[in-house]
Amino acid sequence: MLTSLDDYPIHQTSAPLHQPVSGDRNHYDRYFFNGYDREGSLFFALAMGRYPNRSVIDAAFSVVDGGVQRSVHASGRAPLDPIDTSCGPVRVEVIEPMQVLRVVVDADVHGIGCDLTWRARTVAVEEDRFRRMNGTRVVMDYTRLTQFGTWEGWVRTGDREVAIEPGTFLGSRDRSWGIRGVGEPEGGAPGTSLPQFFWLWAPLSFEDGAAHFDVNEDARGDRWHQTAIRIPLLEDGASAIDPGGRSDSSEPMRAVDWHIDWEPGTRRARHAELTFTPWNEEPSTIELEPLLTFQMLGIGYFHPDWPHGVWKGESESAVDELVLADLDPALPQHTHVQQLVRATWGDRTGVGVLEQLAIGEHAPSGLHGLFDGA
Repeated sequence: MLTSLDDYPIHQTSAPLHQPVSGDRNHYDRYFFNGYDREGSLFFALAMGRYPNRSVIDAAFSVVDGGVQRSVHASGRAPLDPIDTSCGPVRVEVIEPMQVLRVVVDADVHGIGCDLTWRARTVAVEEDRFRRMNGTRVVMDYTRLTQFGTWEGWVRTGDREVAIEPGTFLGSRDRSWGIRGVGEPEGGAPGTSLPQFFWLWAPLSFEDGAAHFDVNEDARGDRWHQTAIRIPLLEDGASAIDPGGRSDSSEPMRAVDWHIDWEPGTRRARHAELTFTPWNEEPSTIELEPLLTFQMLGIGYFHPDWPHGVWKGESESAVDELVLADLDPALPQHTHVQQLVRATWGDRTGVGVLEQLAIGEHAPSGLHGLFDGA
C-alpha cells in the first residue's frame, strides 16, 4: 500500500514505507517530549506512539501543577499514512526536522491542553543501538535520538492557563523506533525467571550546553547499554542534524558511573550523583536534587486503562487526575517516574530530569523481589 512518503527517495527496503521491515507485532515509532520551568513549579510531557503491525496509534499529554498531575489519553486506529501524526485531540507537527516541532492538544475536549512550539538548543544525539535478547528471542532492538530545546506557547491545566516562555521553559525530547514490548503480551511458554529491568536516564540542561546520561544494567549490575556525553549549544544558524549524530564539539565520555541515595521503602531517588569521566580530563560529578516527581503513568507507562499499543477502539480519549501526595510510591504502577532535578556540576547550575525504572533484582542498589523498596 502506497502513502505520500513513497514519493520521496528514502526507502530502506524493497517494500513501501507503510510496511515495516519487521513483522514483529511490537514494532513501534515514537515521539516523546518533556518541558519544565527553571524553578520547578510546572512540568509537562507528551508521548505519541505508532504501532503499524497492530494498526494502533496512541498519545498522551500530562501536566504536574500545584501537586496535581492531570492527563489526557487518546488511542485509535493508526492512519495509513505515517505522516499523519494525530491521535484524537493530540497531534505532533514537524515544522522543520530536528529544529522546530509543534505539539497541540485541543483543550476544549477535556479541559486540559496546549499549543507549544519546541526549538532545538543542541544537535540531536544518536545513542548507541538498544538491543536485548530473552533466550533466543529479540525483545528490544531500537534506535533513539535525544535532543535539548526550549518551549513557547501555552498550557491549560485545571482552571488556569499558563504562558510558556522560551527564556523560562526548557526541555528535552527523544525519538525512537524499532522493537520493544508494547500492547497485549504474546502467548507461549512463560519465562523461567522473574522480570528484570534497571534504567536511569538523565537529560540535563545548563546555560552553556547540556549533559546526557543513561544506563541499563542487569541484576548483577553488568551494564548492557550506556550513554554519557557533554553537548554544547547550537551556534546561531547551525543545523541540528549532524551527520555523525554528534557535533564536532560534543564530548562523549570514556566512562560514566552513578550513585543514588534511595528514598527508604521506594525505588525512587532522594539524592543522586552522576560521575562523568572524559578521555583527557579528571572525572567530575553532577549532583542531582529532586524538585518534583512526574508519574510516567500519566503518559501510559503501566497505566491500567491506557497502556501503550493496546486496541481501545477507532478513536477514544479520556482524562484522569492524580493528587501526587496521596500516591503510594511503592506500588508497581508508581515506580516508573521522571523526577525534575536541580543539577550542580562544579560551578554550573542547571535543571533537568532523572528518569528511573527498576523492576526486579539489582544487586548494586540492594533491591530485591519485583518491586520491594530500598
